[in-house]
Amino acid sequence: MVNDKLLPPCGIHVMVIVLSFVIFHLSFNPVGAQTLTFVELNCENLFDTQHDSLKQDNEYLPEAVRRWTKKRYWRKLNNIGQELLSVCDDGVPDIVALCEVENDSVMRDLIKRSLLRGAGYQYVMTQSPDLRGIDVALLYQPLTFALDTAFALRVTPVGDMRPTRDILYARGRVISGDTLHVYVVHAPSRYGGERYSRPFRQAVATRLCQSLDSLRQLSPDAHVIVAGDFNDAADSPALRQLTENGLLHLTSHARGENGVRGTYRYQGEWGSLDHVLGSPTISSMVDTVFIHSPRFLLEEEALYGGLRPRRTYNGIRYQPGYSDHLPLVVRLRLQP
Repeated sequence: MVNDKLLPPCGIHVMVIVLSFVIFHLSFNPVGAQTLTFVELNCENLFDTQHDSLKQDNEYLPEAVRRWTKKRYWRKLNNIGQELLSVCDDGVPDIVALCEVENDSVMRDLIKRSLLRGAGYQYVMTQSPDLRGIDVALLYQPLTFALDTAFALRVTPVGDMRPTRDILYARGRVISGDTLHVYVVHAPSRYGGERYSRPFRQAVATRLCQSLDSLRQLSPDAHVIVAGDFNDAADSPALRQLTENGLLHLTSHARGENGVRGTYRYQGEWGSLDHVLGSPTISSMVDTVFIHSPRFLLEEEALYGGLRPRRTYNGIRYQPGYSDHLPLVVRLRLQP
């Protein structure tokens, strides 16, 4: 029987206190002020344990088939926190684009009550018409990304497309004084087949291009980052729409440690559904690009051999993993 009585965030009080002090110190370290670290991560169904009567979230409840208990929820939060804290050797990521997070309560727990509670993050997120209630969010360090404005871009369904996630737009000033524009995307899945669902992802790309066109009319040389789970490969029609609109693919050749060649593994094959794209002005600032894949984020894949991301569920069987996606990391050089 699972014991749901768990004191958040994780009970390792001494480690959290020490970690919080280190993070606080590094946040003010002027040496680290010459770079900006951007991370994209699909969290794999980061739901709370409460039912939202307006959404189809019944699968992730304590009494449901997945037995999504409070203990499992808090473990998941701390695992996501550990995953993000492990990205940098000299601090914490400055900006993190997250996909598959349910609501404000999940985000508050993540930044205030999990292993991230000492990191000083703030966040913005969408409240989309997605039927399951999953959304996108942006974590940011206010010391290195001073948020100015944020809002959601609604995607109009085409054909028999179901309501999907909004695109999150955020604008802020980085430590160099430049304004950075960030879009966070979680495009519709390939449910029903790639060809059937292709127009749905293209609808997201079209809405994004409309916003980019408007932005360029005001600021032709704007610093823009577009990141998220596009549920498509780099050569797909939807991604080509974005590159033909002037964005450059920053992570098309990203690789990780331990033989990792993509952010996602399906039937033994590595691929990248997650992407980070940028304007030419951002591309010229790129220092390093990689997939964060330390061994603790990976597991053996019995059926096909090799390693894959250590996920939270294999089908409906729970395991205390992290996510079925790996984080994408882009480090930028900032000119003072």
